[in-house]
Amino acid sequence: MPRSRLITLVLVGLGAGFLSGLFGVGGGTVIVPALVAFAAFNRKLASGTSLAAIVPTSIAGVITYGIGGHVHWPTAGILAIGTVVGAQIGTWLLAKLSTQFLRWAFVVFLVVVAVQLLLTVPVRDGDVDLSWGLAVGLVAVGLVTGVLSGLLGVGGGIIVVPAMILLFGYSDLLAKGTSLLMMIPTALSGTIGNWRRKNVDLRAGLVIGVSACLTVTLGSLTAGVISPQLANILFVAFLAFLIVKTVLEALKARKKA
Repeated sequence: MPRSRLITLVLVGLGAGFLSGLFGVGGGTVIVPALVAFAAFNRKLASGTSLAAIVPTSIAGVITYGIGGHVHWPTAGILAIGTVVGAQIGTWLLAKLSTQFLRWAFVVFLVVVAVQLLLTVPVRDGDVDLSWGLAVGLVAVGLVTGVLSGLLGVGGGIIVVPAMILLFGYSDLLAKGTSLLMMIPTALSGTIGNWRRKNVDLRAGLVIGVSACLTVTLGSLTAGVISPQLANILFVAFLAFLIVKTVLEALKARKKA
């Protein structure tokens, strides 16, 4: 691997790791556009490689949140039931849909998430009372998350975290830690599906994932220090940047077509 490419992948991993720990996401929202813009990946390969990188990143994040008691294992297991199935559906769709469609789908997806976060008032003392109704709701959220995970190369945290806070009343830190735990089987399932369809660069994913492990703890600790309101504002600002960047990319590709 050329040195310049290795440096690019390491920097992508460091950035993704910090944001993963800070927001409870897998880092796909950073990895996918970064690989497209700076490493000459097409979007399908970037999505698949992103999922592979999310596996070690999520493990490191779960350890940090778990030490602070901010991981709810039963919830993660219930979510994983839906995400593992959904990830296979998403990777199947990835092999069939056009790159331009995926760009616009990514934009719509980010806009929806940003609006959700703006409408969410997170708390630090949210409690969990598991019931059959909650379990069914979590499985449904997990299924949708898994599909988008396999399709867009995101770990699912940008869906699960707002859903857990807004729909089910989880505290923001508990939602983030649990989200990272849920991503591990989700990302593994999606990576296997992408590997079978040759939509993943495992070596690049490993470099990014190992690099992300170096900064995910810093992001997790930062999340516990800043207020949940500030965390939401920062995340929405980050999503707004990604939306603009992806729209410009799609418009540029349309002109070339």
